[in-house]
Parts: sequence; C-alpha cells; structure tokens
Amino acid sequence: RGFTLIELMIVVVIVAIFAAIAIPSYQNYARRAQASQVQQELQRLASELSKWKARNFSYQGFNLTPETIRNYTIEIKDGTDTTLKLDDMNGSEYKAAGQQWVIKALHSDGTNVSFLQTSTGLKCKNKTKANITYSSCGTGGEEW
Repeated sequence: RGFTLIELMIVVVIVAIFAAIAIPSYQNYARRAQASQVQQELQRLASELSKWKARNFSYQGFNLTPETIRNYTIEIKDGTDTTLKLDDMNGSEYKAAGQQWVIKALHSDGTNVSFLQTSTGLKCKNKTKANITYSSCGTGGEEW
C-alpha cells in the first residue's frame, strides 16, 4: 500500500533525466524559430528597400526606426559609407549616396546567430556577432 521513498526517488531521477534532455532541445528549437523570424524580416526589409528605390531612384531617405525583434537589433546603413544611415541629412541634402544598403541584425546576448544582408546579394550569418562587419561575416560565417 503506497510507494516507498526509493520508488519515488527513482521516478524523480527519471523525470530529471527527461527534463535534462528535453529543455536544451526545446531551447535550440526556440532559437532556430527566432532566427527564422529575423530572416523573414530581413527579406521583407529588402523588398521594401527595392520598392523605395523604384519610386525614388535611390535608397536615400529610407527610414527604419530602431527595430528590435526578439532580442535582435536591426539597423540599415548606406552600403557605400556604413557610418551613415540612409536618411541622414546635412541641411536639406542627404549625406548618404543611397545607391547601396547594408542590413545587420545582431542578437543581443550572442546565444543565437546574427545576420548580414547587402544590396549586392551577400546574405550571411555568424554565431559570433563581433565577427560581422558591414562587408562580411568574418571567421565562422556561413551563407543563408
């Protein structure tokens, strides 16, 4: 009648083993889902930039308010001078050349991949966000 302490401890150990296997697997799944969502957002932004250029003949003036998606910070810069945003102004003139763009999506704590996409067709990702520059994903980078 009833369970002994040893039987209960065995059940607890078995549940702990299942949890030790399941939790990291779930976390990995969640990270992949976040990365996929950010990739979709980068594709959407690239499409918006294409529409902008079709209407305005350059990327000058395209404004992206600082955007954060699930621990990712997304920034768009001029592809020719990456110190400038596409909507930076000098009086009534745009500072950026506006003929190319670069989008970086950096993961805030580095537990997931960070992304780089350019108007020249480069699409890469890297687990180490410090390796991503505006021109490449550096050591350990891979195409996506």
